[in-house]
Amino acid sequence: MRPARSGGGFAAIAYTLRLAAAVGPLRLWRAMRSRNACKACALGMGGAAGGMRNEIGHFPELCKKSLQAMAGDMRGAIPQEFFAANSIARLRAMSPRELEAAGRLTFPVIAEPGQAHYRPIAWDDALARIAGTLRATNPLETFWYFSGRSSNEAAFLLQMFARVYGTNHVNNCSYYCHQASGVGLMGSIGGATSSVDLEDVEKCDLFVLIGGNPASNHPRLMSMLMRLRRRGGHVIVVNPVREPGLVRFRVPSDPWSLLFGTRIASQYVQPHIGGDIAFMTGMAKRLVEIGAVDGVFRETATDGWDALRAVTDRTTWDDIVAASGVTRVQIERAADVYAKSRAAIFGWTMGITHHAHGVENVQWIANLALMRGMIGRPHAGLLPIRGHSNVQGIGTMGVTPALRRAVYERFREHGLAPPDAPGLDTMGCVEAAERGEMRAAVCLGGNLFGSNPDADFARRAMAKIGLVAYLNTSLNNGHAHGRGETTIILPVAARDEEEQPTTQESMFNFVRLSEGGPHRFEGPRGEVRIVADLAHRVMGERSPISFADLADHANIRAWIAKLIPGMEPVAGIERTRAEFTIPGRVLHAPTFATPTGRAKFHAHPIPLSNDKAGHIRLMSVRSEGQFNTVVYEDADIYRGQERRDVILMNERDLERFGIAHDARVRVKSDTGEMRGLVARAFDVRAGNALVYYPECNVLIGRAVDPASRTPAFKSTWVTIAPM
Repeated sequence: MRPARSGGGFAAIAYTLRLAAAVGPLRLWRAMRSRNACKACALGMGGAAGGMRNEIGHFPELCKKSLQAMAGDMRGAIPQEFFAANSIARLRAMSPRELEAAGRLTFPVIAEPGQAHYRPIAWDDALARIAGTLRATNPLETFWYFSGRSSNEAAFLLQMFARVYGTNHVNNCSYYCHQASGVGLMGSIGGATSSVDLEDVEKCDLFVLIGGNPASNHPRLMSMLMRLRRRGGHVIVVNPVREPGLVRFRVPSDPWSLLFGTRIASQYVQPHIGGDIAFMTGMAKRLVEIGAVDGVFRETATDGWDALRAVTDRTTWDDIVAASGVTRVQIERAADVYAKSRAAIFGWTMGITHHAHGVENVQWIANLALMRGMIGRPHAGLLPIRGHSNVQGIGTMGVTPALRRAVYERFREHGLAPPDAPGLDTMGCVEAAERGEMRAAVCLGGNLFGSNPDADFARRAMAKIGLVAYLNTSLNNGHAHGRGETTIILPVAARDEEEQPTTQESMFNFVRLSEGGPHRFEGPRGEVRIVADLAHRVMGERSPISFADLADHANIRAWIAKLIPGMEPVAGIERTRAEFTIPGRVLHAPTFATPTGRAKFHAHPIPLSNDKAGHIRLMSVRSEGQFNTVVYEDADIYRGQERRDVILMNERDLERFGIAHDARVRVKSDTGEMRGLVARAFDVRAGNALVYYPECNVLIGRAVDPASRTPAFKSTWVTIAPM
């Protein structure tokens, strides 16, 4: 199977037709056109204006990820005999794709100590067991984990329940993906989210894409980059891997692009894994050398310039080139293009955040933007390209160990003061579980086990928890490997099956309304209904708030409007249908919510590489056929891989290690090893390699960025040897 010569195109159309045939073309069309927010990435589309439409009204907005997520929810139900026929040991042997393909969960199941199988359990019994455990457990020995697919209403309600119950061990999936973005941006510009809106992207003249592969993970962004290239703009891609879809893409909804393709990257830069700060230091050094720094903006709107200038001055070009793996000519070319830009946007994904210096990576991106005054003006700024459809909304709802000061004060004003004991982040909760300090865990969606580095450690940690309760639409490998002593799985309704409207927030800070719709199956319940019932059972009359009343989504939104600054318009949105951008986040003027009112440069030196002789840098990646930990198909058509048990390396590295193409190899890190991977040549910077996630989590250590606690999924040293 050869790598694709371009992304998208007729292959994407053919895939759409196959999906439609599998679930019914008319059913799929109606589902995609329903007034619900997309279930895939946080780029966002759908809502009150109807499916396949973005916030500025463009139609059609559709991609493979949207279709995969929808078709997944439209699969048939898992029959009750499935669990009798498949032991937990058998589930452990199944791949993430096989578990996802088993179908929709429609009835609660339980696995108790010593049991070899999950078995069905009645809803009332399941909720009674969870509630009974929580009532009998010290709240500080529980933790609460949230995925990014849940609604604002469910997230807000569950975190409020946890805090009233008595714990701040409240965290979400962003701690394993974009938390470094939030921490880094807060320190640089005083806000933790995108400083641009969708219209800004449509009007910029330069997009610098660092450490991301939206051709696979955020395909609708490619149509925006296509339009940018057509209006004469530039796209600079910075990625150790030369991804075919970022070189050339065929946008299926555009006839010309579909037939002839669109060149996306005007320059493609391939640094070493972890070489981004060195590359950006070089860009900054070049901007200083050619006098392209905006002196007026620097003097009137920023702090910290002298320290940053000192770093660029004392860092030699030899050090920059050696640490980045990029030639001086390439760095200067990128800087010169940026110097001529009138409106530049910097976008990045987890290739930037998944490092032990992830926050520093983000703050260096902010440094480059600040040097030319590209924050606080229209059509320019910073864009963390977030993953799941409502992961940003989950954070806005207060799903963090420590509430923002303004939110905390509002909680206190309404008699809902959170407990004083500090909360643990995601890694902290799993580590505490491994120490035997956690007796119960409630996981609202997602796949906590599959998201964890060091899979063996995560398995041991989860097994020490007395009760783990999962709320999911389908099976994942966490249900097999991330079991507690007792594990209960509650089947939840999908977003477009909710009986009441819900809201979601895009990565552009835009809050959408989803109408919900009829249940496809009998059995699953809405997340809010489950949480409200559980909270009422646990808290009863002791609660300062009536959780029974909060089964009504409108009542939850009234509380959100009271307690979350900027979310006031959400009250009554089910009547007004007025979707909105959260105020104060998009920065079209140089006013920053920092203590000084000025943005801040951060003078981070190039991090030490800690090179190891005989080793190679390894990063985890997703395939074109998956979304987060959910694997829809084994093939990765853009990279030309028909299987997932592969390690992709530079041709020179295969020769260096004495490995033939398609040879079976053993890959070993300080954390674990994978045997039998198929080694194949790919266009990746020499000295670097890539393996598919979540399977490669056995290799990834628990090193985290000290500021954000985000694990270093993209920075593991490994040895490779023939089997």
